Amino acid sequence: MFNSVISSIEGSLSIHSAIICTVVSLILGFVIAGAYMLQGKYTKNFVITLVLLPALVQSVIMLVNGNLGTSVAVMGAFSLVRFRSLPGSSRDISTIFFAMVIGLATGMGFLGYAGLITGCIAIGMVVLSRTRFAESKSATKDLKITIPESLDYTEVFDDLLEKYTKESELVKVKTTNMGSMYELLYRIELKEERLQKKFIDEIRCRNGNLTIICGRPAIGSDEL
Repeated sequence: MFNSVISSIEGSLSIHSAIICTVVSLILGFVIAGAYMLQGKYTKNFVITLVLLPALVQSVIMLVNGNLGTSVAVMGAFSLVRFRSLPGSSRDISTIFFAMVIGLATGMGFLGYAGLITGCIAIGMVVLSRTRFAESKSATKDLKITIPESLDYTEVFDDLLEKYTKESELVKVKTTNMGSMYELLYRIELKEERLQKKFIDEIRCRNGNLTIICGRPAIGSDEL
């Protein structure tokens, strides 16, 4: 039994019930993550967060179940996770949430349960991050092209994109250099990596040899 070491807190948690609930939460987390991955593009950090969040929330609910005062205190505490802070990655925020769960458990005196939560979630985090689970198989890249304002960007690169890429999407257009140029941001997946230089050379012939940047997508889609 997980009994509170603080005499003023009533109630206990059965180790059998705790393990069953945690295992089921992790299994359901994998189901949710799998369903999310089937919908399209995803990032590893966000998928790992989806796997772990059910177990973390379940841990909180088991701790505050039936205690109105503790529930109100927990609601206030968890509202501070992103208080006056810059948006972080899903992994960062889930880790902060993880630490707060453990602090809540130890604060209520459930030291054994806190140890169980720490072990299960920590092992899950390490295993999921060290394996190839949820790593995207597609070689998606960001392609930034600078063009003069006199060039109509709507269809100027369509034939090249169709020729060299499996998928392409114009994500963003912005003006630069005091409005005298446009910067186009495409999200692309090349048909063959070895043709990347030839692809860029042909774009240079269209944009007047202005700046072209092709690289890994900017991190940001895994934010919560």
